[in-house]
Amino acid sequence: MPTIYIDKVPYNVKAGKTLLEACLTLGFNLPYFCWHPAMGSVGACRQCAVKVFKDSSDTQGRLIMSCMEEVKEGQYLSISDPTAEAFREQVIEWLMTNHPHDCPVCDEGGSCHLQDMTVMTGHDYRRYEFKKRTYRNQYLGPLIHHEMNRCIQCYRCVRYYHDYAGGNDLNVFSAHNHVYFGREKDGVLESPFSGNLAEVCPTGVFTDKTLKEHYTRKWDLTMSPSICHHCSVGCNTIAGERYGEVRCVVNRYNGEVNGYFLCDRGRFGYEFVNSENRVQRPLIRHQRNEAVSDAELSIQLRTTLSNTNIIGIGSPRASLESNFALRQLVGSDNFYQGVSEDEAYLNRKVLQLLNFGEVQTASLKEIESADAVLILGEDIWNTAPMMALAVRQAVKKTAALQVSQKGHLPLWNDAAIKEQVQESNGFLANITIAGSPLDEITTETCYAAPDDIARLGFAIAHELNDSLPSVSNLSEELTQKVASIAHALRQAQHPVIISGITCFNEGIVKAAFDIAATLNSPERKAKLAYIMQECNSVGLTMMQAPFLQEAISRLKRQEETTVVILENDLYHSTNAPIADELFKLSGKVIVIDHLHNRTTEKADILIPAATFAEADGTLINYEGRAQRFYQVFMPDNPFIKESWRWLSEMLLIKNGTSNGKHIYLDRFEEQLEAALPQFKGLTKVAPSHNFTIHGERIPRQPHRYSGRTAMRANIQVSEPKPLQDNDSPLSFTMEGLKGYPPSPLIPFFWSPGWNSVQSVLKYQEEPGGSLRGGDPGIRLLNGKKEQKSILFKDIPEAFKARSEKWLLLPQYHVLGSGELSSYTKALASLSPEPFVSISVHDAEQLSIKEGGWIKLLTEGNEYSFPVKINNHLSNGLVLVSAGLKDRGALSWGNWSKIEKVEEK
Repeated sequence: MPTIYIDKVPYNVKAGKTLLEACLTLGFNLPYFCWHPAMGSVGACRQCAVKVFKDSSDTQGRLIMSCMEEVKEGQYLSISDPTAEAFREQVIEWLMTNHPHDCPVCDEGGSCHLQDMTVMTGHDYRRYEFKKRTYRNQYLGPLIHHEMNRCIQCYRCVRYYHDYAGGNDLNVFSAHNHVYFGREKDGVLESPFSGNLAEVCPTGVFTDKTLKEHYTRKWDLTMSPSICHHCSVGCNTIAGERYGEVRCVVNRYNGEVNGYFLCDRGRFGYEFVNSENRVQRPLIRHQRNEAVSDAELSIQLRTTLSNTNIIGIGSPRASLESNFALRQLVGSDNFYQGVSEDEAYLNRKVLQLLNFGEVQTASLKEIESADAVLILGEDIWNTAPMMALAVRQAVKKTAALQVSQKGHLPLWNDAAIKEQVQESNGFLANITIAGSPLDEITTETCYAAPDDIARLGFAIAHELNDSLPSVSNLSEELTQKVASIAHALRQAQHPVIISGITCFNEGIVKAAFDIAATLNSPERKAKLAYIMQECNSVGLTMMQAPFLQEAISRLKRQEETTVVILENDLYHSTNAPIADELFKLSGKVIVIDHLHNRTTEKADILIPAATFAEADGTLINYEGRAQRFYQVFMPDNPFIKESWRWLSEMLLIKNGTSNGKHIYLDRFEEQLEAALPQFKGLTKVAPSHNFTIHGERIPRQPHRYSGRTAMRANIQVSEPKPLQDNDSPLSFTMEGLKGYPPSPLIPFFWSPGWNSVQSVLKYQEEPGGSLRGGDPGIRLLNGKKEQKSILFKDIPEAFKARSEKWLLLPQYHVLGSGELSSYTKALASLSPEPFVSISVHDAEQLSIKEGGWIKLLTEGNEYSFPVKINNHLSNGLVLVSAGLKDRGALSWGNWSKIEKVEEK
């Protein structure tokens, strides 16, 4: 490690880093604007100036921008040199000449990086007395608010949006002192990662418009560490609450998972917590007054649960603890998975392959570091958007690394690297059903039906390992593609294969495994990633419960069976005929959920459940990483409780006992580990409920929290006793630990002098590195080879279109397919209306034009949709918008009829 001297004091620093990174890692407060650890250095703002000396005897030195200078052995520099300090103060004064005096009304006020840096440089008086430059703000859609007059021209927004995230509709215009950052004209930002602008921007130019609708100062938010519930990636988030409502969700840094960013679904999809559609009171159907008291509910539950025939339906969106509590209530033999049979089977197959230990799962960080990526049959842009963003970084970084090695340019030198890279990319092969925005950066692209995608996968595996069977009847063009893809994967040192289950095709899952297992060797570390449907699909699958269809078979044999359904709209997770059959065969139905839906309408007893914002629990993401989320507030409504707490109380009612003791989340995890050894290590995911540091708990409120008394002044002047949280090491006050808590317990990022999101660097080992003590989460699928795996050789037949029938498959939309996120009005307004996609040939055969209507006939039901003609789609396929509200899931992977709807 090089030794450098900062203000004559020696420090050992990491080689290959800039002086700015080295200084920040060592804890020095050196101001900056344009630099960002995820995007490198461009030297645009001139704010991070330091003085560098030739040697210890040099007294003159020279000013340099620390973000543009790499550390060198024996280097001497000064941060506190008067010339450097004066230069930094002059730069900030220049940047502030046109900045408005609107901190009191700015959404970023009090949590603004510009404010922090202004104070840090010592600039405290404005001498500029002339007319300020002004701009007209733009309408950028329902998610991001634009206030261009606050801009200091740091270029971060364009570097992130255009270069990092790949968006093409926001750019920089004009020149000199009239630079404008925005769109060519007013309009909705097209990127599903646009919300990150609110955190990337160091001023208040781009802010969260959804927060603006129910605004509160960020220091007056109660906050807690949480996990995104909208897909299987498991991004780390911070939820902020005020007056019993979730006001915003922001990024919580995790170096192995989401890093510094979130997708818009994860950032803005929280409004279901505040929805008018929430279940507020326990309801008992078929009586005059459906809403009941605790006592009435207990009596009804005691009667209903006394039935010896009782089964439980688990949920892939409920916490691990809630699913286990249901399993305890009904018994291990009576607990079933609440997903369609096809999905459950594929989930189990994926888990079996990952448990072989032949190939390890790839985290997002590992995907970013891949030098070749193959996507086989999964539309990750819409089903796992943050993984798509990671793939983009892998493609760009590979090209940058190649340029860096040839031209001896450091990777942190962003502008120079991009100038050399131009349009060059690393290797990405995208084999999917239809097109994807990722196709802009792909090396090899192929569109095919699911069976044909599997065949291409097996053909690539054969090209890599000729002991595997060959695939017959491939065209010359496809044979060349297969050879090209196999060659690139063979040349790579860290290839990653990405697949999933949304094609509902077992062959694709197997082919992806064959490729990864064949590539993996001591010399070449291949990794594999399977995308699942829901946030806890892996956790539910690991519980090894029987399929839902087996529950229906049991109901046919066993009359008057009580069914308990946990946080699961069966009309969303399986198709309507199966859900209808289950309810028809059921005796009494008990549903625990937080939103009214078609399943809650079938409940004889409906119990209100807490959402992620009101509950503690654990989720397991696609890579088998167990991660904890904590409640951000306790609801005033005493009926809203965590599902695992309701189910524990129901178990006591069923057994006719009551121990009167508080139920701890830790207890469930200990019992879960004992009952299901596959979850070993779960209790180490986060500290226990009684964890403290020097006797102090971790506060959910920042020390500047100022609204506690004012919040209740209209009710009572005296301040009430703070709420007590007995289930976690977090407290509902601003009193407590003032230092840095363990990474799973970080409720917000703040450090003296660093009030904005940039304070995250104070919690990291180094900028862009892991959090101190390691990133949150523990992998339960550890990749140790525990059983002998076999390569698959059952190649499917080539897909053949059928006469008057089409293979029905889902078309996901990044902002429109989520069951919970659809309750956010801003996201709903950006979601396309439901539609079907068919091929050009099929449209001609049916005499249908773009925008015409068809009638879909499947399993006795009829649905009408407008048509979009997709040039990439294979004949014989029909894609239908997934996540249809009030229509339920369709029979994906099965054959259906479609008919033209004649115009009137």
